[in-house]
This record gives sequence, C-alpha cells and structure tokens, in this order.
Amino acid sequence: LSPCRYTGSEIRVRDDSMPLAHVAIAVEGAGWTDADNIPLMVANTLIGAWDRSQGGGSNNASFLARAASAGNVCHSFQSFNTCYKDTGLWGIYFVAESLQLDDMVYNLQKEWMKLCTSVTENEVERAKNLLKTNMLLQLDGTTPVCEDIGRQILCYNRRIPIHELDARINSVSVQNVRDVCFKYLYDKCPAVAAVGPTEGLPDYTRVRGGMFW
Repeated sequence: LSPCRYTGSEIRVRDDSMPLAHVAIAVEGAGWTDADNIPLMVANTLIGAWDRSQGGGSNNASFLARAASAGNVCHSFQSFNTCYKDTGLWGIYFVAESLQLDDMVYNLQKEWMKLCTSVTENEVERAKNLLKTNMLLQLDGTTPVCEDIGRQILCYNRRIPIHELDARINSVSVQNVRDVCFKYLYDKCPAVAAVGPTEGLPDYTRVRGGMFW
C-alpha cells in the first residue's frame, strides 16, 4: 500500500437549530513508531483539556484553559493526538457558542505558535510529569492493562515496559518540543471540521493564516 497522504481541508455543516458549535482543528501528526510521537504527546499534554464545570479559573496550568476561563471563549476543549500506522492527527476539539468561535480559534492558535517558539522548560517538565501520571492511571485494572498490551503488540510488535516509556518521556527536552511542534504545526495546512451554528467560525484562509507568526 502507498503511504497515507494528508491534505489540509475543511468541512462545515451549519445547523442553527443546535445550541452550540462543535469544532475540531488538526494537523498531520506522527505514526505510532515515529520518534516524534513522544514529543507530540508532551505537547498535547501541554494544551490539555478544560470545561467550564471545573474549578481553577485563572489558576489553571494550561494557558489555553486560563484564557478560556477568563474570556469565556468556549464551553470545553480537549486536545488530542490520534496515531495510525504511518501518520496521525494532532489537534483540538472544542465546543463553543457561535459568537465565541473567532476568539477561541485565535487563542488556541496563539498557544500552538507558542509551542513552536517560546514554550518554557518548566512547562515541559510539568507536561512530562502529567503525561506519565495519566499513562499510569489508565492502567488501573486488568481490563485496561490487557487493552494496552493488545494495542502495543499491534503497533510495536512488543510490549514497551513502563520503565522504558518513562525514560523516553524523561529524555524529551524543551528544544525537542519546540523543534517537533515547528515541524508539524508551524505554517502547516490544518484540517477543520465543524457542525452547528458555525457562522462565527473564521473562514479557512484565516485559520490557515493563523498557523504562522
């Protein structure tokens, strides 16, 4: 089979009868076995997730969560890093009101560009610790452990021991995160999918223009 080919594009299904717009924006990511996958996972953890039912407000560690809370620019967001055999999707899914969409896209792209240029060592260390914690919490029980074994056998043809994965995450430096994010994010064509009252979502040329400073 020929390698997968990623193409930046968009699809919008405007439905004003829905109370909120659901939007996903992503760029091409790395495959399971790619060396860039771990730094992308750290970057994904840096963006994190948030919804307005959570406490914290301006005390959230994630800059995007603080902006979302202070500016009321969305109801919730969830970053994601979906890997396949030889490619992937790295991005964010968020839910917002129609008039909030422009501000939300501006804030999330601002954070993406920060990952490429000026993310700090303290932020990367926090994300690495949180990533390791989340990975261990997902293995709390026999069923998730069996699922993890099966997934790793399919992806890597072996089970990666916890200590090896821990060492791989620890080896990620702030420069690794900047370089990998610059490679996958900076000046790249995103894929955009949206449904709901989407008239407030910036058009594709503006979204594409926000992928560089």
